[in-house]
Amino acid sequence: MTLRAVFDCMVYLQAVGRMGGPARACFRLVDEGKTTLFVSSRIMAEVRDVLARPKIRKRFPLLTSESVDEFLVNVEKKAIVVDDAPCVFALPRDPKDESYINLALAVGAMYLVSRDKDLLDLMNDKDFRKRYPGLTILDPAAFLKAMALIEASDETAGG
Repeated sequence: MTLRAVFDCMVYLQAVGRMGGPARACFRLVDEGKTTLFVSSRIMAEVRDVLARPKIRKRFPLLTSESVDEFLVNVEKKAIVVDDAPCVFALPRDPKDESYINLALAVGAMYLVSRDKDLLDLMNDKDFRKRYPGLTILDPAAFLKAMALIEASDETAGG
């Protein structure tokens, strides 16, 4: 079963900057066809901008122009680009995060993977949960656990 997901900018950064971390493992699920990743041109532009910042490159020595380009070319080959997601959700606390939520809602994503506290806190907001019961926002490690449970459940059901 392939599940739809949206990853926020920090997940991209951690995936390129830490090869053995949970964020990179999230992208391996995309590579393996177990997760369908959705992106927008706006999100990819933000990711490229963040990954090119000298301060970020200093903190993450694995971030080279070559490694970033190779990683993002692979993402763009495997992800589905959707640029016309309507703005149905506003997040006054951090408007920059709205594009991730609105993309996830537009494509019917089951998961929005993030380490951003503003996004993760929405899971404790009863109104948000009631309005968008099909979307779960979780961090990369929790996403990997959820995917493992789904995979185990599918294997049990299938045989």
